[in-house]
Amino acid sequence: MRVLITGGAGFLGSHLCDRLLGQGHEVICLDNFFTGRKDNIRHLIGNPDFELVRHDVIDPFKFEVDQIYNLACPASPPHYQYNPIKTTKTSVMGAINCLGLAKRVRARVFQASTSEVYGDPAVHPQPESYWGNVNTIGLRSCYDEGKRCAETLFFDYHRENGVDIRVVRIFNTYGPRMHPNDGRVVSNFIVQALKGEDLTVYGDGSQTRSFCYVDDLIDGFLRLMDQDEVIGPINLGNPGEFTMLELAEKTLEVVGGNSKIVHQPLPADDPRQRQPDISLARQHLGWEPTIELKEGLKRTADYFRQTLDS
Repeated sequence: MRVLITGGAGFLGSHLCDRLLGQGHEVICLDNFFTGRKDNIRHLIGNPDFELVRHDVIDPFKFEVDQIYNLACPASPPHYQYNPIKTTKTSVMGAINCLGLAKRVRARVFQASTSEVYGDPAVHPQPESYWGNVNTIGLRSCYDEGKRCAETLFFDYHRENGVDIRVVRIFNTYGPRMHPNDGRVVSNFIVQALKGEDLTVYGDGSQTRSFCYVDDLIDGFLRLMDQDEVIGPINLGNPGEFTMLELAEKTLEVVGGNSKIVHQPLPADDPRQRQPDISLARQHLGWEPTIELKEGLKRTADYFRQTLDS
């Protein structure tokens, strides 16, 4: 197949490019390089089945493709809050442009949604049936509400125009090719530990997250796109739940060194708990994560060690 990946030079997008090319598909990687990086896809340049296009999903685009993966959007708080209006436009207008193309060429189209649609959840763990508890006017709203609106558009295009959609809600994911300054907790802790700096824990560190290694997540993407039973939304993430203090301690165990743990005030609207209910993924996709947190942290630390050294 010929596959279009928006945000294809990003953390998740570049891993998806690798997997699809490895399966023998042609890949068009679309990215404006706001958070995507050429280093992530440099090893693919020269592959006759790989095409790189610099373009912003806010502006219309036309390709003849069989599948579309819409991954374009800054996903870490410092990046999506840098230009919140642009973030909302990327989610909403990017979805419209992907759906319009999918309608025209009759392609199957995938939306990378997020666990942020659940906000600061009053239900734990979060099933897909939970509607969420989201602040519509907070600092994180540009991302949360942009992704919620994108889901609305996907299902309206499906109901009104018969567009063949697939929607996943991604929970915290980590691994090689994360941006070292993206502000996400795994990359923050690993980079701080490698530099010998103290690890910054916000609040008392009792807030929880669930961490899925990138290889497991990409496997879930492909399983959803390669089946006809469900369209989503479907949670993809690791149901193993860890406090921020536990994650900091595991990071120090993996990286070593003499860093200490220090505390700073909790940011506004930061969810207290986040854990996926992956019952639907197990039932319909036969999917669940296989890589333990300690092993994933080791692989990620090895990547950052090489990156920082270079």
